[in-house]
Amino acid sequence: MKVLVLGGGGREHALARALSRDPNVVSLHCAPGNPGTSALGENHVVNVTDPVAVRELAGRVRADLVVIGPEAPLVAGVADELRHYGVPCFGPDSRAARLEGSKSFAKEVMRAAGVPTASARTCDSPAQVRAALEEFGGPYVVKADGLASGKGVVVTEDMAEAEQHASRHEKVVIEEYLDGPELSLFALSDGTNAVPMLPAQDYKRALDGDLGPNTGGMGAYAPVPWVPDDLVDQVMAEVVRPTIAEMARRDIPYQGVLYVGLALTSSGPRVVEFNARLGDPETQVVLDRLATPLGGLLLATATGGLPPQTTLEWRPGAAVTVVVSADGYPSDPVTGDLVTGISAAEEVAGAYVLHAGTAWSGAHDITTAGGRVLSVVGTGADVPTARASAYAAVERIELRGARVRTDIASGVGAEG
Repeated sequence: MKVLVLGGGGREHALARALSRDPNVVSLHCAPGNPGTSALGENHVVNVTDPVAVRELAGRVRADLVVIGPEAPLVAGVADELRHYGVPCFGPDSRAARLEGSKSFAKEVMRAAGVPTASARTCDSPAQVRAALEEFGGPYVVKADGLASGKGVVVTEDMAEAEQHASRHEKVVIEEYLDGPELSLFALSDGTNAVPMLPAQDYKRALDGDLGPNTGGMGAYAPVPWVPDDLVDQVMAEVVRPTIAEMARRDIPYQGVLYVGLALTSSGPRVVEFNARLGDPETQVVLDRLATPLGGLLLATATGGLPPQTTLEWRPGAAVTVVVSADGYPSDPVTGDLVTGISAAEEVAGAYVLHAGTAWSGAHDITTAGGRVLSVVGTGADVPTARASAYAAVERIELRGARVRTDIASGVGAEG
């Protein structure tokens, strides 16, 4: 099988790494890829949001499967173009991707499907914003209706800050605040059948103690030992399958991964958000634990071939990823800084490095090219062991002004 992975971040490096372990994947291509993916296959220059350019590249490399990593190509209709020309594609079409591309659409689908989620109001004027904020009270939750690269959400006790965030967007969704810890669950759907992956927990805030601004994610771990044994079955029954069925009822078959962001409230699990792609950095730890060959699994999802009773196999142990971000992240990340110590980091037992916002400088040097620069993954028999491995490797990375949370998976037990 020849596979083309679309995107150039840490999630795509994780995808490429997992695909490279599948004996049925004989040729691996990434577009645009990054310095890390170049060691696993061939990188290609392409505008990932140009459906025609992507389809032509898929033809040139004779791809049997295209795996779309980021959300922007999905909303831009890349999957539509590929499927129109008979190219199997892992990722929903543009209509289905509105579950991520429009928070208001996602809420509409959830209401129709009876999915438990926060009450919400869609607002497109300052008066509507003020009324919704007063209705729900603090903490105030304001979400940009469209794509915002993981930084479109503000949760604050300050109404003025909430109103200021809303003013930056044409349309926002304002929700009631959901109490309880958050959890991520990916479910693969071929349009009819769906299978859950391993739950993971990520850390969105920039600073230790869940302080500071929202980011695309500063770290994650899997498995999550404190999750109740029946939670995944409950979420599949109450959230995933009703959503897939509602999308099918609307003649919008959902093929790809449905990312379910959950709050485990005192009243039970509630959906915080849907995404139409694998989450970053949760993908890094979930795929590390996956024992089922990834290429065949994604191809079955793309072509409507998931058996109704599909179950996935998982490797024992745990994985923790810690994001090394650039100086100034998330508001104004510095690019062009030299990154060293990657080889030394990978000498730590159980650790390896996934590239995210990096680029080549000359023949050998690696520099920063984005906010989240590296995902350093540690593995081990349990979460504490994996965490120790990840942070030992992080210590060997050298980057001027690097920003790293020191509390990823802190206090998570050894069980599970």
